[in-house]
Amino acid sequence: MKKKIFSLILVTGLLSLNACKDALEYTPTGVLSSSDLTSPTAIDGLVTSAYAAIGNGDMIGPIYSNWVYGSVRSDDAYKGGGGTGDVGEIDALEHYNLVTPTMGSFVTRTWQNLFKSISRCNVALRAVNTLSETSYPNKKIRLAELRFLRAHSYFTMKLLYKNIPIFDETATEADILKVSNTLSNDESWNKIAADFQFAVDNLPANQAEIGRANKVAAQAYLAKLKLYQAYEQDNNHKVTTINKTRLQEVVNLTQAVISSGKYSLSNDIADNFVPETENGPESIFAIQFTINDGTTAGRLSFEDGLNYPHGAPQYGCCGFHAPSQNLVNAHATDENGLPKFDTFNTGNVDLTSATVDPRLDHTVGIDGHPYKYDNTKPFSNSWVRDAGVYGNFHSMRFQQLATSGSYFKLGPFMGTAKNYDILRYDDILLIQAEAYIELGQQDKALPIINQIRKRASESTGRLKKADGTFASKYNVKQYSATGWTQDFARKALQWERRLEFATEGARFFDLVRWGIAEPTLNAYINVEKTKRTYLTTAKFTAGRDEYLPIPQAEITFTNGLYKQNPGY
Repeated sequence: MKKKIFSLILVTGLLSLNACKDALEYTPTGVLSSSDLTSPTAIDGLVTSAYAAIGNGDMIGPIYSNWVYGSVRSDDAYKGGGGTGDVGEIDALEHYNLVTPTMGSFVTRTWQNLFKSISRCNVALRAVNTLSETSYPNKKIRLAELRFLRAHSYFTMKLLYKNIPIFDETATEADILKVSNTLSNDESWNKIAADFQFAVDNLPANQAEIGRANKVAAQAYLAKLKLYQAYEQDNNHKVTTINKTRLQEVVNLTQAVISSGKYSLSNDIADNFVPETENGPESIFAIQFTINDGTTAGRLSFEDGLNYPHGAPQYGCCGFHAPSQNLVNAHATDENGLPKFDTFNTGNVDLTSATVDPRLDHTVGIDGHPYKYDNTKPFSNSWVRDAGVYGNFHSMRFQQLATSGSYFKLGPFMGTAKNYDILRYDDILLIQAEAYIELGQQDKALPIINQIRKRASESTGRLKKADGTFASKYNVKQYSATGWTQDFARKALQWERRLEFATEGARFFDLVRWGIAEPTLNAYINVEKTKRTYLTTAKFTAGRDEYLPIPQAEITFTNGLYKQNPGY
């Protein structure tokens, strides 16, 4: 696998991160401070280090893979692994029973890792601002890149915790200790949006080096933010109204992305999940990872490292992130090739006879079906770690074959150099379609959703078994304009988003944005617990479980300046 320009390795440990103490202060040992780095070359290193930071999460403090926070907490997947006690905090999250997170836990470490990435941006921003444009011609572009990266991390924090402290590079350590997390929802969205807008205004449309943010990526991210902001919530997370002005901003921004001509759907959805086609036409912004770059293990993504088939001899660990029966059922189609909106979950789909959406076999490891496009080693139920608790399905989108040049095994855990897409063109298309539907212009959404469905129907080239036949019976058709009301279009859009991003960690946040998390997830639990008895005590509580708790250690450290989220 070729080494990318953005290896993001050489300066990973260069800087001292100035922020408030404890979680907001991160000072690696044996490093240089920003005051030692004053040349344009050194400051470019600080910018590169800020890029590196958005990929510096870990398996217990993830900051880009949302398999725990967005997939397991939704109706897409179960925790998996070796029973409910194996990494029990994820089990608590799946049951919506994580009330008092402790230091070192997922929720706390994710908070810390995100603030480390924000601190790196702020250190680099201060350093860039010490130079003139004469001595540093790329000054404005680098400032815009850094604000894009900072906004990305704040956006992630906002989705996870909602009520977060926000500060910029001008804040001193003393200032930071006075910043609370009690901004109104709209105010905090606006602060993050200001960074993306600066990036839109100051980034070029094209960057010479792969991996750098550009103007169109900033427009795409701002559109995504505006969509979330449009669904206005009260203090108890209830969606009270959908702001039409924000929706029109979403339409305008996504149209700018589409009209740029820079991006398009890949011919096969599989191209988004294999390293050979990364940085392709659908990838708008991605975290860049590497292997064979001169270091021991490369710069690899380990956040999905628990999620390989446990019993497969080529992997051996750890069996987490098992797709739910509900998700598998949701892929079934009727005789017209359309989803079974109202009846999909009345019984378990018979995969030997029912017709399904091809995206099922891009997402779920199923007995006898090719696993990750390798028909020489079909998935086997013997690979499943704890079928008695979690069933026989296994996740697949973010896993790579052991024979892949991007794959690396470090002890029992797996890492990969496959890039991690933060923004894809399919997301932008469906964001625009959603805005049109909520504006009452659902007729404009119809061809967009059908474009996604057409690509899905054609994404079968890698799905054949060794004998040349398909393991599943595929039948996906496009929607007709007849009966395409706003209510029906909304249902179709929500279904399409689920299948298009299944197990990618978007589902939970979509449900919260739409204001339907509580009814959807409790209905899911009520059926699923009859199949998976460990879910008997699970219950989603509206007004609490839409967001994670603020880590108690942070509230204690700030002497109560940070306020806990409702219900915790």
